Amino acid sequence: MERSSTIGYVLILFLFFGFYYFNKQNQEELQGQKDAAEAVATQDSITKYPDDQTLYYVAPPKDTILADTNNAIAPQEETITSLENELLAIDFTSIGGIPKKVTLKEYKKYDSSALVLFEDNQMKLGYSVPMVNGTVLNTLTQNCETRKIGDYSVEMITRLPNDAKIIQTYTIEPNSYLIGYNVQFEGLRDIVSPNNRYAELDWSTIVQGQEKTLKDERIASTVYFKYSVEDGVDYLSETSSDEDELDANVKWVSFKQKFFNQTLINKAQFVEKGTIIESIDPGEDAGHIKNMSAKFFIPLEQNTVIEDMSLYYGPNHYQTLKREDLGLEKMIPLGWGIFGWVNKGIVIPIFNWLDKYFTSSGLIILLLTLIIKTALFFPMFKVYKSTAKMKLLKPELDEIKERTGGDMQKAQQEQMKLYKQAGVSPLGGCLPQLVQMPILFAMFRFFPASIELRQEKLWWANDLSSYDSIFNFPNGFEIPFYGDHVSLFTLMMTAVTILYTYMNSQNSGQMVGPMKTVMYIMPIMFLGFFNNYAAALSFYYFLSTCITIIQNFVIRKFVIDEDKLHKQIQDSKKKKVNVKKSGLQKRLEDMAKKRGVDPRTGKPLPSSNSKSKPKSNNRKKK
Repeated sequence: MERSSTIGYVLILFLFFGFYYFNKQNQEELQGQKDAAEAVATQDSITKYPDDQTLYYVAPPKDTILADTNNAIAPQEETITSLENELLAIDFTSIGGIPKKVTLKEYKKYDSSALVLFEDNQMKLGYSVPMVNGTVLNTLTQNCETRKIGDYSVEMITRLPNDAKIIQTYTIEPNSYLIGYNVQFEGLRDIVSPNNRYAELDWSTIVQGQEKTLKDERIASTVYFKYSVEDGVDYLSETSSDEDELDANVKWVSFKQKFFNQTLINKAQFVEKGTIIESIDPGEDAGHIKNMSAKFFIPLEQNTVIEDMSLYYGPNHYQTLKREDLGLEKMIPLGWGIFGWVNKGIVIPIFNWLDKYFTSSGLIILLLTLIIKTALFFPMFKVYKSTAKMKLLKPELDEIKERTGGDMQKAQQEQMKLYKQAGVSPLGGCLPQLVQMPILFAMFRFFPASIELRQEKLWWANDLSSYDSIFNFPNGFEIPFYGDHVSLFTLMMTAVTILYTYMNSQNSGQMVGPMKTVMYIMPIMFLGFFNNYAAALSFYYFLSTCITIIQNFVIRKFVIDEDKLHKQIQDSKKKKVNVKKSGLQKRLEDMAKKRGVDPRTGKPLPSSNSKSKPKSNNRKKK
């Protein structure tokens, strides 16, 4: 392979490691994890409110009855009210007036069972209200009156002393994952502590695993949020426990996992600062993904109404989230900068267009690969032509090496002179290779994050969004940096990449020495990287490399006439060309001069000690 191609491949390897590092953070140590988990389970005994107001209280037991019970309802048996549309089935419990179970009808777990986001006590959404008698009312301990309004709405009423009440209303729309959620506080003046103007909204979920590998899903799950005044989104650490107190008003907070999310939205924004979010990694032995929580502060007045809240229970599907116009689609990790633009502007539209006409995901990936490789053909043609030119110049380059011996500077000077005479740029094939790198890395993010490929089958692969396996090592055995299984798609990708490297070395004849070894080691390293990645990604790289090999063969056999190209090079060498010196060439010449060598001839320069005779003054005096 010519030097330019070698530089290109080395650059690809460098950028790949850099991209991998920034998109898959180093595993952080989970210090204080046990204490943090216990804190979430038991809650803090001190609750802080904005404006430096602090209320100290001990949460009352679940069965505590308020001092004034004249207008409070007596404890009752739990009742379940169900709402459903084409996409969702939700069970609401009268205890606390919250969703108790959410089922996504169009999706299944990895074992083909119903996909339940949460059930029983895995999700909590409750309000803590400071009472005038020094206690704190937690709505999660109260049994609500339930009133179903039509087929798509339910009203949960928590009655308080002195005819005060809290009304929670849920409305589910047809064919939507979005649930309208309104809350109304009525008649609180006489029962709420005058020393505190805030109720606390505590929302938490024990996030359940939906995919076959908890470890893979865990590192793709965390708390996301969006500030009201910013377009972008932010999130807590994905690889370790993390928490943050947000310093600005937020529009929504989301408990995101790999392919699904639970999001609490306030289109009018949560009006008070001080939102606290937390994500706790329960450890490798836990049977769930993570513990996530968010704490908001709601201002309390005589009558407080929050009408613009909603809950999203559904998939991380780009078009579905984008349709809500809330920035939720930015949670999908499609890559930063240009890689994200490529996915959003090119890859996703093409994939969705193909999905309208073809049902086979394997065929869609093949057609997508063909479209991309066809679009890149003309930029890559320069690479092929540069390779052919360097191959034709190889005998002359070898002759320069022999003639200059071990003098590397002189050899480089003569090589640059030859390139200039022949009209060949040693980096001519490097830039076109960089053109395709945004596509390369965009695919690296697109396939693992695409719910469209979830549980899609192709040959031996049962789920293209996860790794394929033809053999699992027994007794939990795992090879470091490789995994506990053998991915056939990754083996195919590695094999065809080695074949491509070999063919290039044979055609160019420039890949020698240690660099030749490096170029063969790269595919082996990729074997470890991709063994645990999405099967669709390895399949795409396999197809892309196969198509590249075919393109190379066709171009060299039927497009590029080496005899004609050789004649052009020789004709160019005969012409006197006045080419501006490159920065590299100028530096080489300056180094040669410092060594006392003429950069043009290679001969020693005249001694600097010799003094020139002064010129005589032949002018006659007037």
